[in-house]
Amino acid sequence: MVMSPHLARLRAVIGHELIQVPSVSVVVIDDHGRILLVRHAGHRDGWAVPGGAVDIGESPVDAAVREIREELGVRISEPRLLDVLGGTDFEVTYPNGDRVAYVPAVYQAGIAQRTPVPDDDEISDLGWFAPSRLPDVGLNRFARALLRATGHLAG
Repeated sequence: MVMSPHLARLRAVIGHELIQVPSVSVVVIDDHGRILLVRHAGHRDGWAVPGGAVDIGESPVDAAVREIREELGVRISEPRLLDVLGGTDFEVTYPNGDRVAYVPAVYQAGIAQRTPVPDDDEISDLGWFAPSRLPDVGLNRFARALLRATGHLAG
């Protein structure tokens, strides 16, 4: 996890305590209806929907565009807000012990330009998956809850 200077200052004061953080997740869909999933570098918790924290002074839609550009090197097209989520399914404990309760604004978008490539810093792998394959691909808890809530995963 790459931490903003703002979150680093907060962590210096509160340590590993649970903190609520506004975030974005982007359900990227290609021309074949497949969904882009990623694996986070250093984590073994399964496939995830790309995204990240909203920086101070940044709008959620700008954060969605930035996160995809930083992590995958592409520009998204027509981001459309699907939902804003929260709850225990969106709580994460990182390997260093930091606990975060994310409140993700979930967008759906296409790829406007270029081919996605993992940045190898935050993202180690990516794949395109047909919705029918999603139940069997090993989604992490966060992604499973998000895709269910937005209607991309049955059940």
